[in-house]
Amino acid sequence: MSLQEHRNRLYATLPEGSIVVSYAGVPVHTNEDDYYNFEANSQFFYLTGLERENMVFLAAKIKGKPEINETLFIEEADPKQERWTGKMPTKEEAAQASGIKEIKYTSELSAAISRYLAREDIDYAYFDLYRCGAEDPEDYNALKAREFARLYPGVTLRDLHKACVPLRERKDAEEIDLVRKAIDITRQGLDHVMKTLKPGMKEYQAQANFEYTCKSLGAVRFAFNTISAAGKNGCMMHYNTNREEIQPGSLLLMDLGAKYGNYCSDISRTFPADGVYTPRQKEVYQLVLKANLAVAEAARPGITLKDLNEVAKSVLGEGLVKMGLIQDAKDVGKYYMHSVSHSIGIDCHDATFTGDVLQPGWIISDEPGLYIDEEAIGIRIEDDLLITEDGCEVLSKDIIKDPDEIEKFMRRED
Repeated sequence: MSLQEHRNRLYATLPEGSIVVSYAGVPVHTNEDDYYNFEANSQFFYLTGLERENMVFLAAKIKGKPEINETLFIEEADPKQERWTGKMPTKEEAAQASGIKEIKYTSELSAAISRYLAREDIDYAYFDLYRCGAEDPEDYNALKAREFARLYPGVTLRDLHKACVPLRERKDAEEIDLVRKAIDITRQGLDHVMKTLKPGMKEYQAQANFEYTCKSLGAVRFAFNTISAAGKNGCMMHYNTNREEIQPGSLLLMDLGAKYGNYCSDISRTFPADGVYTPRQKEVYQLVLKANLAVAEAARPGITLKDLNEVAKSVLGEGLVKMGLIQDAKDVGKYYMHSVSHSIGIDCHDATFTGDVLQPGWIISDEPGLYIDEEAIGIRIEDDLLITEDGCEVLSKDIIKDPDEIEKFMRRED
């Protein structure tokens, strides 16, 4: 599916008399004159395939007219600025990359929007209004939406994020291939971790070995901050300080993923620092693996992520009772605190609505875990699943997870 088809799928859901205004975003300062690494707004990228800052996509579905007006606005090149920050895309390059024929400069954006509002009967304006948390700073797209609402109070704002969620949930063949590539790069990064892991290393050194390999293989960035958590740190879900020493006899839980072509992988593996699991570590590991396999067996069209979580909870709860850690399987939450699955795509936790039913083309995580603080055992095993017509394909099947295979690999045995 081409980027034009992504856009056409969106247009088919919009009422006549709508405009879409999607900003790539702007660089955000860290301190003084430095910036965070830029990542384009996910809706903008889904519709244009472009990752450059200070771009805007404008589309109009005008009443009574069959064709959609599409315009991409880019910065006009400044030779003096290019010497400092690199070459800026030309109109021709932006058109070729996005498939959008009409390319203008951002200085013309306000006038273009004003013309639509003055000359056409526009009822709705779609901006990305997503907000992760109430305390989060206002996103740039939301800021621009507020400015628009002040200028054009008669036009109803609608959420582009919500409009794109059903489209982004189901991946096309090109998107699936990019995730496959990201997963394969992640596999090679984890192979290098297993080859080099030993007690006495710092958590960040294992992280560095993974990330060096991924970048060497063409992954420009990562799906999220790498989690490299040894011992008790593995019992924290999103630990990423990664500064402590890996002790003999401990486990190293790594939750990570290369990003390729701006599509994510999301993998977790738990390795023994010494190359061999203790009997207790292996007992807990085997229970988590059993849940991981059960979720993959159950994943298919027609069920929800909540259904899959119930599968994981059932396996883990029953196992914990047999191990004597809990008396009732309903108390599984003492050692398993998160859910087993989320959608994966442009974002690691990709756009989805709670309660949506799985369909072919979804890519989801399968990540049961157990976190036993009193024993400093934190184990998570995470794979990426592609939902097919009658089940699922484990896209990360080549990333070894059987404990005996991991031990054999870490002993360098053929």
